[in-house]
Amino acid sequence: MTAPRGASQEELSALAAGGKPVVVPVDSAQEVEWLAALLPTTSENPGTRRSLAARARRRPGIDYESIPDSLAAGAVEPGDEDYRGVSSNYLRGGAPGLVLRPGTPGEVADALAYARRHTHLPLGVRSAGHGVSGRSTNKGGLVIDVRRMNSIEVLDPGQRLVRIGPGATWKQVSAALHPYGWALGSGDYGGVGVGGLATAGGIGLLSRAHGLTIDHLRAVEMVLADGSRVRASAEEHSDLFWAVRGAGANFGVGTAFEFKVDEVTEVGHAELGLITDDIGQALADFGRIASEAPRDTTVFLVTGRPRQGYWNIQLYGVVDNPDPGVIVERLTPFAQIGMLAQQQVVVTPYAGVMSKAAGVGPEGHQGVGDPVSRSAFLPELTPEFARDAARLLSTGQVYFFELRAMGGAIADVSPEETAFAHRSSAFQLTAMGGDEQALNQVWDPLRRHFHGLYLSFETDLRPERLRDAFPPATLERLRGIKRCYDPHNLFRDNFNIIPNPGEQVAPVPAPLS
Repeated sequence: MTAPRGASQEELSALAAGGKPVVVPVDSAQEVEWLAALLPTTSENPGTRRSLAARARRRPGIDYESIPDSLAAGAVEPGDEDYRGVSSNYLRGGAPGLVLRPGTPGEVADALAYARRHTHLPLGVRSAGHGVSGRSTNKGGLVIDVRRMNSIEVLDPGQRLVRIGPGATWKQVSAALHPYGWALGSGDYGGVGVGGLATAGGIGLLSRAHGLTIDHLRAVEMVLADGSRVRASAEEHSDLFWAVRGAGANFGVGTAFEFKVDEVTEVGHAELGLITDDIGQALADFGRIASEAPRDTTVFLVTGRPRQGYWNIQLYGVVDNPDPGVIVERLTPFAQIGMLAQQQVVVTPYAGVMSKAAGVGPEGHQGVGDPVSRSAFLPELTPEFARDAARLLSTGQVYFFELRAMGGAIADVSPEETAFAHRSSAFQLTAMGGDEQALNQVWDPLRRHFHGLYLSFETDLRPERLRDAFPPATLERLRGIKRCYDPHNLFRDNFNIIPNPGEQVAPVPAPLS
């Protein structure tokens, strides 16, 4: 029924009491706000007690009234006051239609049950929302945000075994491990969440000395696409345990990770700023020095667009040795690849390295835009690559260019042992730009130097990139595991491994008791 124009609150209430929808004519945004103030709308579900103005911003195709009771109070919709803080991630803006924030494995199962009723919408899974790929947010879809699941506990001090929730950040983890004299290698930034990095690989500032983050994983607890809960390790669901170490976003939501951590005393942490007018030579020198460095030394190089013919180079490194003399000896060759303009070298616990990351406050991430990122592995940094990379950087299309040194303990693990197969790579490369077509034009000529890619830093989701991320034998094995654990491809909005059609689907393991 339609209310008369200018109806009073009493008249509108009387019409609404009949239980039928009431259409109220309005002519301006001010009248909408007036109407919202007059008729706050409530529901038996506490998560849907929202004003008419807030409800008017709901997205089509989402059944907001059927949000599970366990998740309703924490659910965030586009019209909610705290929506801005959960819609974006670290680097990019987002506009999801609904964010669910489970705090227990049971609530994760409820969130996935809701997602299974909305398979027509994008589905993002978020730990801390830092991921460069941007797949932890979307436009108009669902996001399952597990930041509340951030506990850190020591299970066995003698074995250095710890259990960490997916929503914890590596800054929090390093601080919790520091009193024990322990550390766990974890990328290069403490604001990254455990869940994303611990299922992709974890190339970090301790990697040449101690291996990838996934090399320390001993078990993972997950909620699968059908809502069942499993524990995967070398002894139980070993196929899933193999897969989640490198391609984990395809198989379920990790709710807890068990790691065996390392004894790490103080380390040397370096931040060096250099200037060069010959970026090709600087890259070639860095490649040689980083590859020849002892495995206790891991250094990353970052540069970008030239300024008046010069490039600023930032080097970030860790020497896993507390001796100042050794630290200086290891770092001195790196300081000579350009004119040294700035330096800071300290002896610090690993927690001091991770603590430099800014915390994510109640306002959440405030990312904007939609940056484009490309990733690759280099078997070696040849003079030819350095020359071609210099041409790429001279175009000005790349504003962020990073080389992460690999080798050392990373290569000690067999490529077949985990789904992360690119163990023999010498470097991992990331390049970011603002325009996809323009970046492809300058990036594609370099592909002849590459041997695979690191999926965490890649925004190109074309099918051929999947074949870059996983060698043929690895990809075929992953497809078989995908058919077992996610045959209907619920977890598709990531670096998606699509199950082969027309093949028999193996049964999903029974849930934990």
